[in-house]
Amino acid sequence: MTIARRSWLKGSAALGLGLSLIQPARADTKNYRRGNDADPETLDPHKTSTVAEAHILRDLYEGLLTYDNFGKIIPGAAESWTVSGDRLTYTFTLRADGRWSNGDAVTAEDFVFGLRRILDPKTAAKYAEVLYPIRGAAALNRGEAAPDTLGVTAPDSRTVVIALAEPVPYLLELLTHQTSLPVHRPSIAQYGDAFTRPGRLVSNGPYALVDMVPNDRITLTKNPHFRDAAAIPIETVAFIPTPDLSAAVRRYAAGEIDSLSDLPADQMVSLRRRFGDQVQLSPVLGLMAIAVNVRKKPFDDVRVRRALSLVIDREFLAQAVWGETMGPAYSLCPPGLDNYRDPPELPGREILPIDREEQARALLSEAGYGPGKTPLTVEYRFNTTDNNRNTAVALADMWRGLGIATRLVNTDAKTHFAYLRDGGDFDLARYSWYADYADPQNFLFLLKTGNDGFNTGKWSSPAFDGLLEQAASERDVAKRAGLLFEAESIVVNELPWIPVLHFRSKALVSPRLHGIHPNLRNVAPTRFLALS
Repeated sequence: MTIARRSWLKGSAALGLGLSLIQPARADTKNYRRGNDADPETLDPHKTSTVAEAHILRDLYEGLLTYDNFGKIIPGAAESWTVSGDRLTYTFTLRADGRWSNGDAVTAEDFVFGLRRILDPKTAAKYAEVLYPIRGAAALNRGEAAPDTLGVTAPDSRTVVIALAEPVPYLLELLTHQTSLPVHRPSIAQYGDAFTRPGRLVSNGPYALVDMVPNDRITLTKNPHFRDAAAIPIETVAFIPTPDLSAAVRRYAAGEIDSLSDLPADQMVSLRRRFGDQVQLSPVLGLMAIAVNVRKKPFDDVRVRRALSLVIDREFLAQAVWGETMGPAYSLCPPGLDNYRDPPELPGREILPIDREEQARALLSEAGYGPGKTPLTVEYRFNTTDNNRNTAVALADMWRGLGIATRLVNTDAKTHFAYLRDGGDFDLARYSWYADYADPQNFLFLLKTGNDGFNTGKWSSPAFDGLLEQAASERDVAKRAGLLFEAESIVVNELPWIPVLHFRSKALVSPRLHGIHPNLRNVAPTRFLALS
C-alpha cells in the first residue's frame, strides 16, 4: 500500500520541479507584499475565527497585551498591570498616548465596550466562549444577564479592571487575542456592522485599512497616530491571499511577493534546493483533524469513526504528502503546551498498518458495512489548497482499502468554514486549529456541548463537559492538568474529531525581509519587520 501511495505522490510532486528561479524584481523598502492563507471572512475582530484573519487583525488592532516577532507577550495598549493575590483581579493601566487611527484617544471604556459586545448574544461571536473565565461572561453570552454585570470595569479613562470567576493560568495570553480587542464605538454607532469597510474602519493598532479587493489584496498603511509610528520601517503592507500555493511560489520567485505563510508540501525538496534558508520551518501549536458529523448515520457509530481513523497512515501523510512540514497526530492536543502533561494518544500507534486495517475491517463489519453487507460511501469536504487536495486524495486512497468510496468536495476557505459554522450538512470535513494560547483548554473547549461555532458535528458528552467544568474551577495546576487529560482521553476514544496531523509553520521569506523569527505562536507583526 505504501508503494502505491508513493507512486501517486510522484506525479503530484513533479508539478513543482519545472519551476525556474526568476531574478526578483527590484522593490522599494516601504511596501511589504505579504502572502496570506486566504481572504478574510470579516475584519470585525469579534466575528473572526481564522488564522488568515488573525494575521491581519494583529496589524490593525492592539489589545491590552500583544506579541512581538519572537512570539513573546509584551505590553500593548496597556503599559503596566497588577494581579491580586488570589489571581482573580487584573488591573491594567493604559498608555496616555494611545490613539485610534482617526486621532481619538483610546480609553478604558473602549475595552469594556468591546468585551461586552463580543459576549452579547446579538453579536453571535463564534469565539465568545473563550472569554468565559471572566466573571459573568457565560451568563451574558447566554442572554441570562445584562451587559453591566460583566466583570470588566473602567474606574477611570486609563484603568481597566478584569475580574475572573476562577483563576486561569493563561489570562494574559488570552488578552493578546482578537476576542479581547477593542472596537471604535462611534464607528459602530454610525455604521453598524458595516464599520469594517475601507474608509470606515477605525483601528488602534500600528496600521489602518486602506483598501480591500477580494481575491487580490487587503492593503494597510501605517497609522500616523500610533505611538511608535515614526520607528516603524514598513509604510504599507498588502495581504495577498495565496490558496494556489504553486502559483504563489512562482510569484515569490518573480519578486511579486516578499513572504509566503504556506508552501506546497509536495515540493519541499525542490523548494529547499532552490531557495535554501529562505525556506523556514518551525513547530507550532496547531492541529489538523477530520471533524465527523456524529448527527448522521453511520457516523454516529463510534465503530465507524474508529475504523476510519485506524487506516489513516499519519506517518505517510506527514513525510510523503507534507514533506515533513507536519507531524503525525495521535492526540488532539499538540506537544509543547503549557500547564499540561504528555497528551493521551489514540490506540493503535504501535500496531503494524496491516493489523490496523484488519481491526478496521472487523469494526466496519460489526457496524454492518463491508463485503457482502451495505457499501459505505463518505463525503469529505476541505478548503482548497494544493496541500489539502493532496491530503484528501491520499485519505480517499487509504479508505478505499476498506471498500469505502469517498466523494471529495472542495471550496475556498471562507466558504468552507462558514458552511461548517452555519450548520451545513456534511459527513467528514477538514478542520484546522492553531492555539490562541498555549493551554490544553484552548483545544478541548472546541468540543464542548453547545459550542456550535466550532463543534460542527454537534458531539455531546456530559462526562467530557463535566471534566472541563471541574478543570475551570481547579486552582492546582497539576490537578487541573489531570482533569484535562481525562477529558482528552474521552475525545481520543470517542473520536468526534479524528486527529490527523500536528502543524509546523512553513514559510518562504525573502532575504530582503528582516525580523521574522519562527516561533510556537506563528506570529510576526509587521511593525517589527523591515525591508532592505
